[in-house]
Amino acid sequence: MGGEARLRYLDADYDVLAPGSFVLCAVTGIRIPLDELRYWSVDRQEPYATPEAVVQRDLGLA
Repeated sequence: MGGEARLRYLDADYDVLAPGSFVLCAVTGIRIPLDELRYWSVDRQEPYATPEAVVQRDLGLA
């Protein structure tokens, strides 16, 4: 289970579709361990490593 997980992002949680230990930030490509995943978009179905990455995506900078 050390590879990339596939998730379905929900409002306050996520479902694991394929097991793994991390996801990749949609903006930076940084590996995010699942136990550290805090930011994602339900609409875009994307994970983000930091709040700054969320802002970059929302502003269309990434």
